[in-house]
Amino acid sequence: MAVLEVGEHGSRRELDFAGLALAARRWEQRLRELGVRAGEPVAYQLANTLEFVAISAGIMRLGAVCEPLMPIFRERELRFMLRESAARVLVVPAEHRGYDHAAMAGRLRDELPGLEHVLVLADGGEAPGPEPPPGPEPPPGPEPPPGPEHPPGPELSSGPRPAMTAQLLFTSGSTGEPKGVLHTHASLNLAAAMHIRHFGLSDADVIYIPSPLAHQTGFLYGMWIALALGATQVLQVRWDAEAGFDAMRETGSSFVQAATPFLADLVAVARSRGERPGALRLFVATGAAIPRALAREARAALGAEVGGAFGTTESCLGAAFVPGQDPELAWSTDGRALEGVRLRVTDDRGRELQPGEEGNFEVLTPTLFEGYLNRPELTAQALTADGYYRTGDLARIDADGYLHITGRVKDVINRGGEKVPVVEVEQVLYAHPSVREVAIVAMPDERLGERACAFVVLEPGCELDFEQMQRHLQAQHVSKPYWPERLELVSELPKTPSGKIQKFLLRERIAAELERKAVTR
Repeated sequence: MAVLEVGEHGSRRELDFAGLALAARRWEQRLRELGVRAGEPVAYQLANTLEFVAISAGIMRLGAVCEPLMPIFRERELRFMLRESAARVLVVPAEHRGYDHAAMAGRLRDELPGLEHVLVLADGGEAPGPEPPPGPEPPPGPEPPPGPEHPPGPELSSGPRPAMTAQLLFTSGSTGEPKGVLHTHASLNLAAAMHIRHFGLSDADVIYIPSPLAHQTGFLYGMWIALALGATQVLQVRWDAEAGFDAMRETGSSFVQAATPFLADLVAVARSRGERPGALRLFVATGAAIPRALAREARAALGAEVGGAFGTTESCLGAAFVPGQDPELAWSTDGRALEGVRLRVTDDRGRELQPGEEGNFEVLTPTLFEGYLNRPELTAQALTADGYYRTGDLARIDADGYLHITGRVKDVINRGGEKVPVVEVEQVLYAHPSVREVAIVAMPDERLGERACAFVVLEPGCELDFEQMQRHLQAQHVSKPYWPERLELVSELPKTPSGKIQKFLLRERIAAELERKAVTR
């Protein structure tokens, strides 16, 4: 089996490799009919479904560029991304989780002259066209790593030149600004190969994918590695820990890479049931630090090795725990550099620091992105003169080479692996007539790592409560995961003499307040 989709209420859909190859050819033909050419982005906003994998494979066959968009995005985010990419084709579901995506896509088509075609998938998917005529099969791709232990994947891609762009993925990045990250086939193939070697994966593994496929964790470290291996991938349309636990047991899922909240939820199910999810042997937790107590419990409750890793959309995975080594190191650090990757910590003048010293974390990797779409100045800022990627994180590297992420240089809130675009949400709140000043900062959260707290100074004589803030954000079509989950009304914001808001003081304040309340319960 190539792909198994786990839907709501126990529904299942599946495709074998022949069926997936056929679906990919149909999508390739449909896109050709719409005039899509090699190198052109195709935008699609889909959940973890069979159609997502088939469309991705069809786009790759054509030599076009995959532009997956998170299902949580609404008009505000999509308008920017579609304009930035100049995509002419957008594929959406008729609806998802009660939201009318077809209507939203129609409004966007009316607004954006360059958006020529909107394809709406009916319930259960849409057959994009009749079976294409027989012809010579293209060479395989994505490419598996060399060696007999990694057999070729299914023939889904048309063997584009390695330097061709394969993916356009929008991310908040380290500055909070939406940026389009461009990756080539070569960088993604190499990232998958390095990942497979590091974790010892093979076509006998079953790759379980709870993370959104429109996020690099799901796209590259779920779908892409499964295709490269010729292994089965199990997709969960909508996250539900009970259903996910059952699916993992039923399918013999052996590998998962996902953010820490997924791990916490699965451990809770295992604890309540008193059982393990079968064949699981590796859980790679990314996006947020793993609480040590959770990691220890997870290893026992899930019967699997559990550890941390570090990666970005721009650089792919750069460090990870090493299977088979000391489990304490697996969850107390962010791992060691993957083969072929160099890590360093520098001071603000660019000088490399000694082991154990905290500074700016930088990565040198052969899996680096091409650059930011239409933003050469931001691409230049992201790279050092000698080619290292500036992650925007603070870190230290110990004498044994283990990475310890200690914070972030820029103000980005990491909510369970999803980065909140702080500046954009602040601007939306500033537009509320009752808001005089606003600063959004991270507050600690046991499950997600961080949540957003909005500190607001009101205009004289005005009022604003939490529900009013939520209604305002909803009216401005801001994605719900980006909404602040706490509102603190203050008389003034702490500032430097130059007028810059001192957000670190606000972070300390809300952390202390939450700790005080926890102690007095």
